[in-house]
Amino acid sequence: MTKKQPASKKSASKKRPSPYHLERLPNGLVIGVRPMPHVESAAIGVWVRAGGRYEPSRLAGVSHFLEHLLFKGTRTQSCEQLKRAVEGVGGSLNGFTAEEFTCYVAKVPARHAQRATSTLCDMALHPRFAPRDIAKEREVILEEIRMYEDSPGQYVHEVLNTLLWPKHPLGHLLAGSVETVRRMSRTEIQRYWREHYHPRSLLVTCAGAVETDQVVSRLRTLFAKAPNGRTHQFSTAPRSPRGPQVHVIHKATEQTHVCLGIPTIPRTHPARFALELLHVILGANMSSRLFREIREKRGLAYEIGTQIKRYKDTGAFVIYAGCDAAKLLTTVQTAVAELVRIKRERVGPTELRRAKDFYAGQLLMGLEDSMEHMIWMGEQLVTAGDVSVMQDVIAAVERVTAEQIQQAARMLFTPARLSLAVIGPVPKPEAARLEHACQRCA
Repeated sequence: MTKKQPASKKSASKKRPSPYHLERLPNGLVIGVRPMPHVESAAIGVWVRAGGRYEPSRLAGVSHFLEHLLFKGTRTQSCEQLKRAVEGVGGSLNGFTAEEFTCYVAKVPARHAQRATSTLCDMALHPRFAPRDIAKEREVILEEIRMYEDSPGQYVHEVLNTLLWPKHPLGHLLAGSVETVRRMSRTEIQRYWREHYHPRSLLVTCAGAVETDQVVSRLRTLFAKAPNGRTHQFSTAPRSPRGPQVHVIHKATEQTHVCLGIPTIPRTHPARFALELLHVILGANMSSRLFREIREKRGLAYEIGTQIKRYKDTGAFVIYAGCDAAKLLTTVQTAVAELVRIKRERVGPTELRRAKDFYAGQLLMGLEDSMEHMIWMGEQLVTAGDVSVMQDVIAAVERVTAEQIQQAARMLFTPARLSLAVIGPVPKPEAARLEHACQRCA
């Protein structure tokens, strides 16, 4: 046993003890538990290392199709029984598909945590795959794809993805295409499930008023007889084409929808905290530069903001806006001017302080909720294999300097990296002017 060392500056800077219990069972299943005794709920997530990036082109959308099917019933429970098992005790049941994972979630009063855990694991391990359910959900998903295409505010993000990652799964719609969903067979769907839904590719996270030992014990039992398989890798993201790239889809909409995107750094890159503050400063709230300049000062757009896409080997910084077609060029020019300004001028101490406080406050308040905490834990585990302690993240953001933010902006915001997607009643000649506006990000 190691003797206790006297306190020193070096030992004081050591990593904080983690509030998360992480365990890997002999069959490979990873478990993460965060007890939160001050809440009345429990949130459980079953995470699968399979999402849009894992799909071959001919099966684009299969991860999302599977997500739909797992709610249709298991070998021993009908669709209605699954829903009642969770909703019948005051809980909620849901799921979502992402590029690097799929997740099935439930939130219930804490006393029903084991019941919800059993329900989710039954869904993941014993889906029914009834032919009539597959036929019905196929039509539902086809309508979902058409809905995206009829929702320009959502679809413009998909168009941007095709510019950032052309001919790659990251550039595909997560729901797939009409063609791939139509021709996907029951056999192919089942094979994809067998390849990915096994203990080595699954993990379970739980946050709330739960006992760690009880959670682990229950999962040992539920996965005791689960057949195993091998883990799979997704294809590396390609280098984004040199820009600026501009794709305008002419559509008779009331509003023109704009997405300006820049490929960025991988999820765990050392500069990620500077990127987070760039996001806050430029477009994360109503105090941000883009909101003040584009909406409040100039009245160019109602909706304006930024978001970050985070992946294992790449990412994207996205500016999105909705504006009148007549104001499109000025909106893009103004957004580009703000990118240029943050490259040329260092952020002042007052604005930097506000950005750090906003980031810390949002994180602190978000992790008060058991569902948000479960997702915080699960997303990191499924993509990076570990969970950061909240205080360590806040401390890392606190150490970011104005110079580091400027360096990140100079690295990312260049004309060669810009892609612009637009949907709206935009004349064809406007594309050349938009490209010229993007060229000014120098």
